[in-house]
Amino acid sequence: MRKLANSELQRLDVTTFKEAAKTPIIVVLDNVRSLNNVGSVFRTADAFLIEKIYLCGITATPPNKEIHKTALGATDSVEWQYIADTLEVVKQLKNEGVRIVSVEQAEYATMLQDFTPVKDTKYAVIFGNEVKGVAQEVVSTSDEVIEIPQYGTKHSLNVSVSAGIVLWELLMKLKKA
Repeated sequence: MRKLANSELQRLDVTTFKEAAKTPIIVVLDNVRSLNNVGSVFRTADAFLIEKIYLCGITATPPNKEIHKTALGATDSVEWQYIADTLEVVKQLKNEGVRIVSVEQAEYATMLQDFTPVKDTKYAVIFGNEVKGVAQEVVSTSDEVIEIPQYGTKHSLNVSVSAGIVLWELLMKLKKA
């Protein structure tokens, strides 16, 4: 096997990306403090044609050299908006008919592998602060909570790793729906 050169990967340019049909998923970052995590989420959102990212609370915004270091230009392709209050974003999206899903360890959470997205439904997936997770008021307002099963000794995953796992799983399930 031979590794492919970048020129062989047939990736979209920024203009074509912006015009392309998007995956019906919006990402909401609730007080994510690490700029590297923010950049990584942008890059993942670009890879999976995610519709938009909302940056909320203390979450840093582009342009920023630390975000750019991991985003590698995805801040130019993925639509994003800063809104200070995560709960305001959640209420706005709910009013637009978007289904709100927090990624958190919570009572009655649905394990990721058991979550079945509904066809022709747009989802907003909320990822939280590296220490405190998704704010309780946001979890309480969510339509559903999904949890990534873990089997080791640690209590959580890095937020950008969580985003990669959840967004990939949802993308695959939506493609089959």
